[in-house]
Amino acid sequence: MDRTVPRAPRPAGRTVAYDPSAAPYGLHVRAAAVLEAGWTGSSTVPSRGLYPHQWSWDSAFIAIGLRHLSPLRAQTELETLLAAQWADGRVPHIVFNPSVPLDAYFPSPDFWRSSTAGRAAGAPRTVQTSGIVQPPVHALAAWLVHLADPGLSRARGFLARVAPRLAAWHRYLLHRRDLGGAGLVSVVHPWEQGMDNSPCWDRPLSRVTPAPARSFRRADLAHGSPADRPTDLDYGRYVRLAAGYRDRGYADEPGGAGRDGRSSGDFAVEDPAFNALLIASEQALARIVRELGADGSARLDRAERLTAALLERLWDPAAGMFLCRDVRAGEPIRERGVSGLVPLLLPGLPRDLAATLVRTVCGPHFGLGGTTRLVPSYDLLGEAFDPHRYWRGPAWFNTNWLLERGLRLHGERGRADALRKGLLHTAGASGFAEYVDPYTGQACGAAGFGWTAALTLDLLHDRPAWDRNGLTANEQRGDRG
Repeated sequence: MDRTVPRAPRPAGRTVAYDPSAAPYGLHVRAAAVLEAGWTGSSTVPSRGLYPHQWSWDSAFIAIGLRHLSPLRAQTELETLLAAQWADGRVPHIVFNPSVPLDAYFPSPDFWRSSTAGRAAGAPRTVQTSGIVQPPVHALAAWLVHLADPGLSRARGFLARVAPRLAAWHRYLLHRRDLGGAGLVSVVHPWEQGMDNSPCWDRPLSRVTPAPARSFRRADLAHGSPADRPTDLDYGRYVRLAAGYRDRGYADEPGGAGRDGRSSGDFAVEDPAFNALLIASEQALARIVRELGADGSARLDRAERLTAALLERLWDPAAGMFLCRDVRAGEPIRERGVSGLVPLLLPGLPRDLAATLVRTVCGPHFGLGGTTRLVPSYDLLGEAFDPHRYWRGPAWFNTNWLLERGLRLHGERGRADALRKGLLHTAGASGFAEYVDPYTGQACGAAGFGWTAALTLDLLHDRPAWDRNGLTANEQRGDRG
């Protein structure tokens, strides 16, 4: 349903004042200090208190920022993550640090039981991980890290070592996670998509019987306001889903599972952001393959086919954006989340469709350039909108960074510049918060958050360099090089 009835006026609250130390040099120093504080010697934690291990897509975004400080450390970040890859190709969403106490984070290694429950899927024996995945930003990150210091990358054989692992990762997603049988990747848990608590998951999650609250302990509530975090009911459903997947040996059953939904478990969703990031990483992997002297045209062709499937399967003209699809129910999820805007980062979008996405970003549902300083994670007019609760309305820096790139790619330079300015201002003023109120910029979640600092560093550096070195529209649409 298109909700066009205006909601209550924007919430009252103090807009975050500009911090003089957020000038470019001071901001660079402060962002670098956040990443230094999170460095463990081989990877970077998102947050020392709330997230004390290595997270998959966090590390990809962190590597993109780290390349401006230390290309070697950025390479190591990705190498450490990929060293925990399973034999079936999946890159787990958490790699656990054995020196961190079990009760510091839940679900902990003893919940996932990767080395035993994941044995058939090829979980590593020497490191404990989770058994689910996160969005595939890694090939894009690897290519950008290589470009930061190509000489060092070639001398260390960085791309030669990570390319086979990245190819196996993409192969896993494309062959084991096409649960709907239409060519797109499905996620089997909200944590896999990364936007954990989005209202987009409410309907498919309603089928899941929650685990009893007494059966798990929430470490996250010790580090943030309960009003900003998922409810116990939501968390109980997350736990039940994860436990069920674990108890099935982390097995995926692709090839038309969506016709009855049974073989895909209680939750299987085709998500536009997850698939758009896979497309972008396929394009980046094509560049990596070419750098290594092989032909990348097959990957570019695959990216084009995935883009066509994304358009056919998830584009909704009435909503003016992409929508998630509930594979089990066989129907779109009619909620507007920021996930449906992320495909703007793809150069292969038809021009009129890209223009429609821009209008949606700036229209009443997301308010960029009008009512909001950053793009919220959920529809401002949606019934479930909450400017502070995890992924149900707050603005996040990684999704806004992706949208800044998309706006710039599709010729919206003025809007991209304004969003970049808003991101830098809000990052510095909020103390590099995990996420913020989209109206006021008020900090929420963890302070000194890893990808907020890392993407701040990336934005502080020369943006035209991305266009010179990244994947241009011409390269995607015709030049097979």
